[in-house]
Amino acid sequence: MKRLAWVLLIPVMSEAANYSARKSSADGIEIVQLTDRDHATEVSIVPSIGNIAYAMTVHGKNVLWSPFKSLTEMRSKPALCGVPFLAPWANRLDQDALYANGKKYLLNPELGNIRRDGNQKPIHGLLLFSPYWKVTKLEADGKSARVTSRLEFWRYPELMAQFPFAHSIEMTHTLAGGTLEVETVVENQGSETMPVGVGFHPYFRIPDMPRDQWKVHVAARDHLELSPLLIPTGQRTPVSLPDPASLATTQLDDVFSSLVRGADNRAEFWAEARGKKISVIYGPKYTVAVIYAPPGKDFICFEPMSAITDAFNLTHAGIYKELQTIPPGGTWRESFWIRPSGF
Repeated sequence: MKRLAWVLLIPVMSEAANYSARKSSADGIEIVQLTDRDHATEVSIVPSIGNIAYAMTVHGKNVLWSPFKSLTEMRSKPALCGVPFLAPWANRLDQDALYANGKKYLLNPELGNIRRDGNQKPIHGLLLFSPYWKVTKLEADGKSARVTSRLEFWRYPELMAQFPFAHSIEMTHTLAGGTLEVETVVENQGSETMPVGVGFHPYFRIPDMPRDQWKVHVAARDHLELSPLLIPTGQRTPVSLPDPASLATTQLDDVFSSLVRGADNRAEFWAEARGKKISVIYGPKYTVAVIYAPPGKDFICFEPMSAITDAFNLTHAGIYKELQTIPPGGTWRESFWIRPSGF
């Protein structure tokens, strides 16, 4: 009860000269809005539906893609859109089980919280549209507007039954200088080393620009070969795309690694059309990029990943050597940034 009372005392609004962070509602659903007036930018987040940032408007134009006309529709039939979080595994597992620390943990399909792809493989973890996120901090000052939400995974038996590692997750959205930073902190509260296979699946659009005019920069050296079930085989080939690549002639549903990084150890991917540009910038612990741009759809996904698809099981098989882990009592922390320009 003490924790609940503390959460309820969070202010509904914090405001400074240029920035504001406030709670409000849309369709009767609580949302958080971060505003940067100097850059005419506003970010809207819905904590009770996976803590998804579903809109980022710049001069009234939404650079995040969503098929929904209302949050009521989104809640009743949720689907991937905006900036969804994938955990405790991103993308697919090759079976109804995962390996960690040399042990095999079976999934329980009867709990009803496993999503499946077209080949009936478990996909995108357990938290995609989770209602368990709680806002713990809402503030604005002269530098930024930000909100922190927390999900205590260890509290929920139906989650622990599928991934038996006690942990909590904090996610902070920070809007500053027209750029949105999404920081994720994972705290290992258990007694065993915890593998990290988290990621995001953001959907971006360039408003008022036909998709075939979009050009894409892929900041990676290696392309991962996939099996017919879209599981990495362990083979890598050099990226052979033109730079930039035109979506008029390029179809993307690919996994990339060996990211090209600047002096700040960040990798920048972007889509651009007639001077309107969306950059997605990966921090160093996001080592893998999935890019999804299906033909006929007016979106592109630049997906920051901490590991390749099926990383837990491919690590056990000796195919993948780069899986990140968290020791007992330790934390994993990383950010990525969304930077629109020219709008």
